[in-house]
Amino acid sequence: MRPSIAFLAIMTAAGLLATHLAAKDDKSFVMPKAAAARTYPAHDSSEKEKVTVAADPYDLPEKAQGVFRIKYKEEDLLPVLLVITNESGQPIALTGMQVELVTRRRVKIQPATEGDIYRRIARQPVHGDAPGGNPLPFPRKVKRAVKKEEQEEIQDSRFTAKAVEPHATQAGFLFFDVQDINDPLAGAHLYVSGVRNSQGQELIFFDIPLDKYLERAPVK
Repeated sequence: MRPSIAFLAIMTAAGLLATHLAAKDDKSFVMPKAAAARTYPAHDSSEKEKVTVAADPYDLPEKAQGVFRIKYKEEDLLPVLLVITNESGQPIALTGMQVELVTRRRVKIQPATEGDIYRRIARQPVHGDAPGGNPLPFPRKVKRAVKKEEQEEIQDSRFTAKAVEPHATQAGFLFFDVQDINDPLAGAHLYVSGVRNSQGQELIFFDIPLDKYLERAPVK
């Protein structure tokens, strides 16, 4: 008995839907398209060297969910898109670049390493959180494995550029551990140093006040 045309149509539609959902679920990380650094509210420029550095925090769930699979906010990690635009005619080197987030209470936070992020996502105990380190029965997060797609997202999203070519922009995410820090952006500054010109001379450090971002960000 031959299947009816209606039955075949239903099966075809179901197959297409399943393929679409699978493709959506397997979708790899896509870096947000970066604009020129000057267009971001929180930025600092070296007029002499024609270089601008901007910071765009992804602190709001509705902002992050359109980009990330991992819910970094739930893991006390703050993603910040670092954008560097070189409007000069010479390349600049980033191999010695250093970035530091300094809160209004002068807490200094270095960007988390790839290993740091894996451990936080996997909820592995570190330092004083190790089993037996505290006799009190405080609730603990359950350790879990980091999925392959999560590893790929972490690797593909991090800022890894070693240079910025003339009249070009490079961008990528830095992740900061803001555990136990209330409102980490208010009054905070992002400091960027170690950027060098084509002669190997270090540019002035960049001081990016994150209040400039908060002034333009939607109300939480």
